Amino acid sequence: MPSTWLLTNDDGIEAPGLAALRDACDGLADARIVAPEGAWSSRGHAVTTDAPIAIRPVAADRLAVQGTPADCVRLGLHHLAPDAAWVLSGINAGGNLGADLHHSGTAAAAREAALHDRAAIAISHYIARGRPIDWERAASWARIVLRQLMARPVPSGAFWNVNLPHPASEGPTPEIVVCAVDPSPLPLRFDVEGHHVRYRGDYQGRSRRSGSDIDVCFGGAISVSLVPVVHVWHPPGPLAFDGGNAP
Repeated sequence: MPSTWLLTNDDGIEAPGLAALRDACDGLADARIVAPEGAWSSRGHAVTTDAPIAIRPVAADRLAVQGTPADCVRLGLHHLAPDAAWVLSGINAGGNLGADLHHSGTAAAAREAALHDRAAIAISHYIARGRPIDWERAASWARIVLRQLMARPVPSGAFWNVNLPHPASEGPTPEIVVCAVDPSPLPLRFDVEGHHVRYRGDYQGRSRRSGSDIDVCFGGAISVSLVPVVHVWHPPGPLAFDGGNAP
């Protein structure tokens, strides 16, 4: 009997990327969709703890949640799809590369799953400026990646972060490259309009370290990175404190 996979995103339950992810899973597992009612892009790992969370049935295997991507995973694993073997988040309309992981709702859903010791994959699609996404093609690429990643063990406390490239035309399936996450900060520029400012960073022109996820994806390949959820710092030796009496 096929396993159950929990699908979610941060673009909302009606997003074409979520439909593409479901298509990518067809025949591989029973997909159970628990996704936000609306968009939660760039709001990170927000959760709802101080208010009721409404759940709206859309279909037998689709539930819309009046909450965040992390809320959806929490509700899915502990109430709506507790038997889910994998949690898949995406396909996000836009890249989640490098520093994006800190504010991405797509990544937050996979991170929440990893915190609960569930295998998880976040999938995003980089957008080249002025070019629409071919969601059918994205689904076919995602399916290939899913087959390969699910044949590998996922270390406890980590998730896979996948970014699909955006080539100009049809061609062979891009190479899949396992690579490190680029630590470079996002480009910052703001237009000042009186007492208001508007972010105008150049995403496509951001820094890219050779061989990193940004470099790989911008170069036309599918980037795959293993992202640890908890970073444990090991001090080089014993630490001494003076009891707070230092001047």
